Amino acid sequence: MNDQETETKDIIVTYETLFEILRNEKTKEDLQKLHNTFFNDVVNYLNEKQNTVEQQNEQKSLFESEEKEKLVHQISNIKRILRDIYERREKKIISMALNKSRFTSSLIDTSALLDEEKMFYDMMVSLLDNQRDRILQTLLNGKLPDDKKIEIMQKVTSAAFESADNLAQKVPEVQTNAKLVRFLAPVPQFMGSDMREYGPYEEEDVAKLPSEIADVLIGKERAEEIKEG
Repeated sequence: MNDQETETKDIIVTYETLFEILRNEKTKEDLQKLHNTFFNDVVNYLNEKQNTVEQQNEQKSLFESEEKEKLVHQISNIKRILRDIYERREKKIISMALNKSRFTSSLIDTSALLDEEKMFYDMMVSLLDNQRDRILQTLLNGKLPDDKKIEIMQKVTSAAFESADNLAQKVPEVQTNAKLVRFLAPVPQFMGSDMREYGPYEEEDVAKLPSEIADVLIGKERAEEIKEG
C-alpha cells in the first residue's frame, strides 16, 4: 500500500496499518489524512485485542499461555505506536496553529484534521492570538502589558507543570470568566488552553466551562449556552 492509498482509502485498523500511519507521519511534513472514524476504529481494534486476552485468562495449556503473552506484548506495542502517532500529529497541529496566529493566513490547510484535532487547533489559535494581543500589540502601541493579565498567564503556565491535584486547585483561581453550556453532541476528552483536561461529555450533559473553550464548542455547534439567572 503506497502513501496515496493510505490517505484516500478507508483504513481498516490493524497492527500493520497503524505502523504504516506512523511511518507516514514520521516521513511527511504535513499531517496525514485519516478516515473520520479513525479514533472509533482504533478503540474497537484495541477492545477486540483486550477481549481476546480476557477470553484466554482461564486457559491452562502452555501453547495458549504463550499465545496470550504474545498478544499482551502486541497490545503494548499498539499503544506505543498510537502514542507516537498522537504526539507527532500534536506537534504538527501546534505548528499549524502557530503559523495561523503569526501570519493570519487563510491558506493553512486543515482538511487533514480529525474533528477532535480541529477543536484542539482552534483552541491553540485562540490562545496564541490572545497572547499576541495582550503582549505584542500592547508593546507596539507603546504601552506596557497589563500586570494583572501577565500575572494570570504566569499562574496558568506555572500550573501546567504542577501535579494533576495541584493543577485542579490552582486553575480556578485564575479563571475570570465561564459559561454554562449544554452539549448538543458527544465530545471526547480534550485538553483546554488552560492545560486542564475536560470531558468526555455526552449529549445533553451540562457543564460550566471557561468562556474561551465554551465559545469554540458553541461555534462548532457542539454545545449551546445556558443563560444563568
